Amino acid sequence: MTTDKRDRPDGTMSDSAIEQASIGDEERPAGAVEIRDYDPDWPMWFEAQAAAVRQALGAAALAVEHAGSTSVPGLAAKPILDIVLAVADSTDEATYTPALEGLGYDLRVREPEWFEHRMFKLAAPTTNLHVFSAGCSEIGRMLRFRDWLRSNPEDRLGYESVKRRLSTQAWRHVQDYADAKNEVVAEIMARADQAAGLSSE
Repeated sequence: MTTDKRDRPDGTMSDSAIEQASIGDEERPAGAVEIRDYDPDWPMWFEAQAAAVRQALGAAALAVEHAGSTSVPGLAAKPILDIVLAVADSTDEATYTPALEGLGYDLRVREPEWFEHRMFKLAAPTTNLHVFSAGCSEIGRMLRFRDWLRSNPEDRLGYESVKRRLSTQAWRHVQDYADAKNEVVAEIMARADQAAGLSSE
């Protein structure tokens, strides 16, 4: 059964869950996580990758969206693009994996228990491409978070402050750094969901 949680009650991932979801050598930070000031080239990098993905997949690419911190003008971020790809069925890997591999993407994460999420990585520009089935609630959540930060400077600055503070710590897994932001993300999402007339879980 697909859920909206990872394996811990608070929605974070244990070491064993990270290792089970990882395909190939898991990426681990060398201590601190690199955070850079916003780069105006990031949207152009996304547009180039989005065009390539759409051309390679054709009608199978139901949506291609820029998500994550690099999608928010003015927000400091890891210099890694996050792209959301919606397909008809993310479990049907044969319908999209060969085309993505042809672009240089490698399948690195498979999470059947978390929205049937798949993640591919591209070396240059460094990109995480997240694949979900169309209509998945996580897509909507990611895009609401992006749009809220784009239009709310106070939350954007607060989120950046937390990111910069956490980035100076040593992390065993990149996912651990991401999980450490859960509290501030939940607070921001509650405001975004309230504004959208939704209830946050």
